[in-house]
Amino acid sequence: MENKIKELRYAIVQSVPVMLGYLFLGFAFGLMLNDAGYGFWWAFFISLFVYAGSMQFVLVTLFTAGASLWYTLIMTLFVNGRHMFYGLSFVEKFKKMGVTYPYMIFSLTDETFSLLCDLKVPEGMREERVSFYISLLDHCYWLLGSCVGAVAGSVLPINTTGIDFSMTALFTVIVVNQWMDTKEHKPAIIGGAVGVLCLILLGADAFLLPALTIT
Repeated sequence: MENKIKELRYAIVQSVPVMLGYLFLGFAFGLMLNDAGYGFWWAFFISLFVYAGSMQFVLVTLFTAGASLWYTLIMTLFVNGRHMFYGLSFVEKFKKMGVTYPYMIFSLTDETFSLLCDLKVPEGMREERVSFYISLLDHCYWLLGSCVGAVAGSVLPINTTGIDFSMTALFTVIVVNQWMDTKEHKPAIIGGAVGVLCLILLGADAFLLPALTIT
């Protein structure tokens, strides 16, 4: 039992950077969802069972636009399809984790993937258990932020203008960091050019899915 507590404490320390981001972004998602007319329980269950970060922000837009189920499914595949490639590098490791195997697959977000890739546990700790704690903690951070945001939006006069830009800002930071960390910029240039071209030709309401399909 004492060893499990040490592993949990270690996982908490490792997950602090994700906590700071997820609480804020989850809060923003909760505010957006409440502003769209969906309350606390929607925020709770979407974050519990969908847990898709950027796709949850897109989902609010799809809800308000009355998008069809098929369009939502296709959009989800393109926006979060990268997670399938993340999972390939962890399949064998997750298989050894017993009953937590399905949850580890479900909870593998961008940020959790980054933490698990760099994870080096101290001697005497089980890496599998620490990995599970990190994944669970990250999920809880997002869930907490979403619920608090939804509640705050329902009881406080919060101006949500511009709050939907928070995920755009996050992706902008990620793109800038990746640009600075690599010497090969062709994929980013091609992706940006395709996005701008589709925006010009198809308009703001219809460009996203074709742009994702092409790139």
